[in-house]
Amino acid sequence: MAYVPSSAILDIEQLAMLLELEAPFEIEDVQKAKKKMAKRWHPDIAPPGKRQAHEDHLKVLNKAADDLESLLETMPKGSITANALRASAEAARKRRADEGRRAYEEAQRQAAQNEDREKHDPFHSQLPDHSVVYRYARCNAYPEWGVGSILGIYFTGEGESMLQWARVDFEVGVRTVPAGTLDFVEFGKPDESKDRARRFLLSAEHAMAEGDYALASERLIFARDADETDPTIHRLMTVAFWQSGNMEAAARSVRAWVRVEPGRPAPHRYAARLYEAMGLHELAAEAAERECATNPRDGAAWGRLGALRLRLLQPEAAKEALTRARVSPEVTTDVLLDLSLANHLLGDHVGSLESARAAQRIDDTDPVVWTALAHGLDRTGSIADCIAACEHAIVIGGDPVELGELRARKLHEQHAEIPAAGVETAA
Repeated sequence: MAYVPSSAILDIEQLAMLLELEAPFEIEDVQKAKKKMAKRWHPDIAPPGKRQAHEDHLKVLNKAADDLESLLETMPKGSITANALRASAEAARKRRADEGRRAYEEAQRQAAQNEDREKHDPFHSQLPDHSVVYRYARCNAYPEWGVGSILGIYFTGEGESMLQWARVDFEVGVRTVPAGTLDFVEFGKPDESKDRARRFLLSAEHAMAEGDYALASERLIFARDADETDPTIHRLMTVAFWQSGNMEAAARSVRAWVRVEPGRPAPHRYAARLYEAMGLHELAAEAAERECATNPRDGAAWGRLGALRLRLLQPEAAKEALTRARVSPEVTTDVLLDLSLANHLLGDHVGSLESARAAQRIDDTDPVVWTALAHGLDRTGSIADCIAACEHAIVIGGDPVELGELRARKLHEQHAEIPAAGVETAA
């Protein structure tokens, strides 16, 4: 049996196992076991070099026997049953587990505190180069920290590379920041809401520039609470929530932006794009209609409205919007292809082909354009031109299955027409 340093850490079950006792047992059993162990572990019978180990272990055994005797004296019958032994052991194990968990959590908390201090408070044990008494400031880079009291000013580096740092006690803890990022606070002067909004707006823009859209969203909420009339805040909130993946919050922000600037196209355009990304095509189409109403000369807005109406299976309304988009100098192939589809759905095959040809004149290298052109030629009966369009579309990267099937069908039609023409000539 190995040496056990102390019986104080053992529960009743472990003490009984140490003395080789099995429940139920009484005080007399413990005393007998104590004598038995004394004979086995007496230092006088220890092998050479083991005397001290025997002596230490015998002390542990005697302490274990004394502990068990003390516990049994508190028992109603002076004995302990097997069930009581197991229950006591389970309670002891739970107690040790809870103590271990609390110790681990405390160690983790202390480690996090030390890590936070190393990161944000590197001068905590160093006397300041300059002391500042009763001076309060905000950090422009982190306005959400609120107002802090300056504990001291420190300098690092030399000459032109010298930097000035301020050690400030904020509500979130002590932070060391560049002294130039602080604004001193005069409590006798009220904090204007416009100034508070400006601070949070600037810090949010900084967070967005670093790609931290979640932090930017939090700061913009403070800015909005300070000034709900600033459209820039609502615009940035929409973008920040959108980029951070909080689509519902982005939708609320864009609706607030629309209320602030109902006559400008930008909030309606953002709303249309956002609703489309959320799969809310009816709301997206309504927002796109409002965008077109506020800026009827914007061809891109009409094109967006036409595409949304196509998604809603409204080809006639889509054609109306896409026709207005087509007259824009910045007309795109997407607009023309959507117009070609709208004409096709309305049964205007000539108009569908004409729109596809217009798209081909803008971009002669897009396989999607040539695919649309091939289908337009198919619907107007131009067999040879359709076959040529299919072959060209396949060469530049079009879908070989779809285009191959269309080409094979048109070749079959072409071969079927040739014999018929030969029979008519012979007659």
